[in-house]
Amino acid sequence: MGALLGVIAGVGAFLIWWSCWEPAPGAPDSRIGSPVARLEGLLAEADLASVSPPAFLAVCLGAALGAGLALIAFTGVPSIALCFALIAGWAPLAVVRGRARRRRQRFRELWPDVVDNLASGVRAGLSLPEALSALGERGPEPLRPAFRAFGRDYRLTGSFADSLEVLKTRLADPVGDRLCEALRITREVGGSDLGKLLRSLSTFLRDDARVRSELEARQSWTVSAARLAVSAPWLVLALLATKPESVQAYRSGTGTVVLAVGGALSVLAYRLMTVIGRLPEERRVLR
Repeated sequence: MGALLGVIAGVGAFLIWWSCWEPAPGAPDSRIGSPVARLEGLLAEADLASVSPPAFLAVCLGAALGAGLALIAFTGVPSIALCFALIAGWAPLAVVRGRARRRRQRFRELWPDVVDNLASGVRAGLSLPEALSALGERGPEPLRPAFRAFGRDYRLTGSFADSLEVLKTRLADPVGDRLCEALRITREVGGSDLGKLLRSLSTFLRDDARVRSELEARQSWTVSAARLAVSAPWLVLALLATKPESVQAYRSGTGTVVLAVGGALSVLAYRLMTVIGRLPEERRVLR
């Protein structure tokens, strides 16, 4: 009996000691800002949330290995094979970034209609959950699945905040994050200015979409020409690789240095082009 009491007392003392070292609630997540978290966010913005970062990296690695082995077998020049392996490994990331950019552009044109429909529902006397669920039937077609899923989540859980958090994850869009947070605050603290807020947001989104469309139309030919200028030398090298006698010069150390310097200059020129010609993009700071 004495031994049992001793064990119980020891376990109790250990639990008290352990509770004193428990991390404080609300501690920042170490994954936030990490490369894996950024890649996961990029895949979500490209509507590829079902693809995990390890699977995507495996695709990049497989593309690089496939291109490298094919070029080394075809040309027998390791330096050329390495260059095209790096290009092939980077290509999936470029495709995902382009897909995410096009998705943001498409959604940018649709958000004013979403806000207008939401404001109409609120003016008609619908509650916020009902107005959001109704967007699954009469909102813009590309956004309807996310709002239908919100309606299902709300009916199952009855929690507006949790369903709104899941909706933000599904939308994976900066404007969607801002709208969801505004609705969350309105739901929690109340207020009679929701209609005015939605009308102001709709006007702002339309003006922003119009100005951005004009700027993108004016700079599109410049960006396309810059991309063509960067890719042209490598297209010529790919054509030369079809003739083995034309690429023998790259077997030497001098040829390897030429390819390395050319690759570095191409990357530098492309980065400068994107930095100079990039329009300000909203980031998901409220996710």
